Amino acid sequence: MALTDEQLERYSRHIILKEVGAKGQKKLLNAKVLIIGAGGLGAPAAMYLAAAGVGHIGIVDADAVDLSNLQRQIIHQTADVGKAKVQSAKETMNAMNPDVEVTTYREFVYSDNIQQLIRDYDFIIDGTDNFPAKFLINDACVLEKKPFSHAGIIRFKGQLMTYVPGQGPCYRCVFKNPPPKDAVPTCKQAGVIGAMGGVIGSLQAMEAIKYIIGVGDLLTGYLLTYDALTMEFHKIKLPKDTHNCEVCGDHPTILKPIDYEQPACELKSHA
Repeated sequence: MALTDEQLERYSRHIILKEVGAKGQKKLLNAKVLIIGAGGLGAPAAMYLAAAGVGHIGIVDADAVDLSNLQRQIIHQTADVGKAKVQSAKETMNAMNPDVEVTTYREFVYSDNIQQLIRDYDFIIDGTDNFPAKFLINDACVLEKKPFSHAGIIRFKGQLMTYVPGQGPCYRCVFKNPPPKDAVPTCKQAGVIGAMGGVIGSLQAMEAIKYIIGVGDLLTGYLLTYDALTMEFHKIKLPKDTHNCEVCGDHPTILKPIDYEQPACELKSHA
């Protein structure tokens, strides 16, 4: 596949990077990334992946745009209030870059659809805001052998990690199970500074891009945390032993995704 003159200009700042070049840009144009959640995390991730020229981006979200979303979900505009988030996201992404094919899924993820949704994609971004969805996505990605980026945000804090099959612990290795119902405040209750989604969602996009073009070190085996009030990042090394994990261990007991009922929030502290 030869890049057109327009593509050579559009992606020129990528192409002059020795780590990317025309070869890397072609990898991006041929890649497929699925973003689950078109909210605070998914919005910036989707915009940067579209701008980067990821050729096929899927967006999963069942909700409509609400006025309270606009403080952080920058892919949506005031005129989009009431519109399906996936449609609003698609319009913004294609207005930015017509190279990108955007597939929308206006639905929630459940145990009976998650594996089919992720199956055709190269990399998955978890932009959800609740623990049941995060464990569901993790387990499905492990079972389908799909790499993915987890992230969570609340108040002035954020965290992320990347799972690549066979290269480190999964989300369940670290956090085991969802917390009890009402044990953690929701973001609606606790609040979240809008720019936090931009910081962490952009890092998720960066992880996807690095994975696709095969450069740099991914956050496999690490949890990266960020405190905006102190402006500190911490890279926490995670345990290497995954043998006893219920889903990715030597003798898994979770053989299919699980629907958990209790909602919680996006960020669970790692101790």
